[in-house]
Amino acid sequence: MSTSFEKALTAIDAAHALDPTPHTLPDGTTLPYELHYAQKCTAYLEKHTPTASEHLRLAIRAQHFRRWEVPRASYPLTRPGYHAWRTFLKKRQASLTHDLCLASGCTSETAERVGALIRKEDLNSDEETQILEDVACLVFLDDQLDAFDRSHDEDKIVGILRKTWGKMSSRGHALALEISMGDRAREVVGMALGSA
Repeated sequence: MSTSFEKALTAIDAAHALDPTPHTLPDGTTLPYELHYAQKCTAYLEKHTPTASEHLRLAIRAQHFRRWEVPRASYPLTRPGYHAWRTFLKKRQASLTHDLCLASGCTSETAERVGALIRKEDLNSDEETQILEDVACLVFLDDQLDAFDRSHDEDKIVGILRKTWGKMSSRGHALALEISMGDRAREVVGMALGSA
């Protein structure tokens, strides 16, 4: 691994560590949520594509960079408001990470590529952007589905799961089917995939 990569990764994690939202792990220890999220993303990238490039590894680690600073409630609680929030976040996270990469000694080409991946440019034709999308979907299914299910009605959950599945590659699908889920999560996933 290059020195600039290691510096950038350390700086990304240092920013994640500032997230004031705690996350409790199964062993009872806590850590900032965005640091937990980033570590989960990296773990799924290792399963999905263990030979991933340094720029993809940085983009995966930083895709929620300083996200807590722009809460969902800062935009209207409507569907257009949600999409506007997500669009703003992608651009902001890409820009901040681009600058962090440059400050860490990465080349401008690397910094630009990391930013493009975080913005999910060329999702339908760029293999690395698809990998990032797969990883985000896998972390959602593994780490966020239970909480999401508790706060939304069944029809909405099933619809979101169908959309999530549609965003993923065949490699993503295979890894998703390996996720250990509780009975309720498995039930709604089965409904979304038409097997329940």
